[in-house]
Amino acid sequence: GGGFGRAFCRILAEAGAEVIPVDIDPVAAAETAALVTGNGGQGWAIECDVADATAVEAMAERLEDAGPGVDVLINNAGNSPPSRRVADIPVQEWDDVIAVNLRSAFLCTRALIPMMLATESPSIVNIASVLGMRGFHPDVISQAGYAASKAGMIGLTLQTAADYGEFGLRANAVAPGWHLGTNLSKRAGNFATPEQEASLQRTIHERIPLQRASTAEELAPLVLYLASDASRFVSGAVMTHDGGWTAI
Repeated sequence: GGGFGRAFCRILAEAGAEVIPVDIDPVAAAETAALVTGNGGQGWAIECDVADATAVEAMAERLEDAGPGVDVLINNAGNSPPSRRVADIPVQEWDDVIAVNLRSAFLCTRALIPMMLATESPSIVNIASVLGMRGFHPDVISQAGYAASKAGMIGLTLQTAADYGEFGLRANAVAPGWHLGTNLSKRAGNFATPEQEASLQRTIHERIPLQRASTAEELAPLVLYLASDASRFVSGAVMTHDGGWTAI
């Protein structure tokens, strides 16, 4: 309902899609739907804990009742824990991150594929991360659970593309880097002072060839491209959006 998801809903609605934000927070989902309809778009919200199998099945039933099918699924649910080294991660924190970030994508994909296959050009866009593609020095960021969940998201994307390509369904992943306003950028460091947070931001920017962070609004057009028929021969791709961070 917020952050990346809100930006995705806005740009898809502007392109003519009926959007359905799904969030465990009903207020956030409703606010996003209201933002879409207030700007002349079509949309309505669903409250759902997408890490819960029963809740996801109920959500899928609501979508099926609304008909006639689901053209695009964007798996974007995310939980970003504090930055700490592997041996310092509590087991429950690990389990929670995997559940929200990866289990949710599997559950939603599994539940909605039958409805998607009833449409002409179904597309799944999974929001991964550059943290799922490489390690980083712990002075910058260390989130093994988050990284593992996003690496798993990439694997899920590739196998979904392989499994369902013969039926016309495409699956791709976007791997964002450092983006302002996300849970990852807010919680990557355990900041004692604003000065320490600013120092970390400068350190990260110095390691990005384009020397800055991005925004959800800059990422959204890439998601729109993968959701649309403009990318009709693109499947099984993992597209970075990181200012060149993974190039060095």
